[in-house]
Amino acid sequence: MRYFIRLSYRGANFHGWQTQPNAVTVQETIERAISTVLRTPTSITGAGRTDTGVNAAMMIAHFDCQADLSHGDMSRLLRSLNSLLGRDIAIHSIFPVADDAHARFDATSRTYKYFTHGEKSPFLYPLSWQYPPQLDFDLMNEAAATLPLHTDFTSFSKLHTDVKTNNCVITHARWEQEGNQMVFTITADRFLRNMVRAIVGTLVDVGMKKLTIADFTRVIESKDRCNAGTSMPGHPLFLWNITYPYPVL
Repeated sequence: MRYFIRLSYRGANFHGWQTQPNAVTVQETIERAISTVLRTPTSITGAGRTDTGVNAAMMIAHFDCQADLSHGDMSRLLRSLNSLLGRDIAIHSIFPVADDAHARFDATSRTYKYFTHGEKSPFLYPLSWQYPPQLDFDLMNEAAATLPLHTDFTSFSKLHTDVKTNNCVITHARWEQEGNQMVFTITADRFLRNMVRAIVGTLVDVGMKKLTIADFTRVIESKDRCNAGTSMPGHPLFLWNITYPYPVL
């Protein structure tokens, strides 16, 4: 039987999502906990890979279990996992899916949010980046509006990754006011490693008038990471939502 897990986590204490040698990751931490509770080695597959320090308001993962878990079993598993995982990871639901359902390959879109604020705040930091007062968000939105016109985002990808293509379909990219913060929301079918942080860093260069809108387009078309802006800090970045062609509880 295959089951989906819906969870969230704060990324500060993890070296990203994906299991790697000699580093504490979200995936490895959950796999250790679920293997303990189910009393059998159990691996999980996530909908994506977040980098070191990046948070997830919503992450979906799947695992396979030989037993057909009842509703009561899933409720007990959820409670047991939350008791083992500490404060930085929360499991919100566990539910059965079709045997061929896949947390990563079935996802139709992912949405990220990057949080910023203007006035110094000891409460928003470090989950929000304090922007300089001269930052021009109107210019940044003009530049962001050009992103859906492109598909190859090599310029915003971490170098030497193992992906087969750097093509992504961006359907939404915009800065908007949310309370006392300015938040960049971006939705695409998939994202490259470091892509959102590199896009935000390059948009900040536009907002600081170091780059024009035409320059921003040239950065994308150059397909050269060296031409893009600095990668922004990871802590204000959240994987916010993931959609599927079927309901996710």
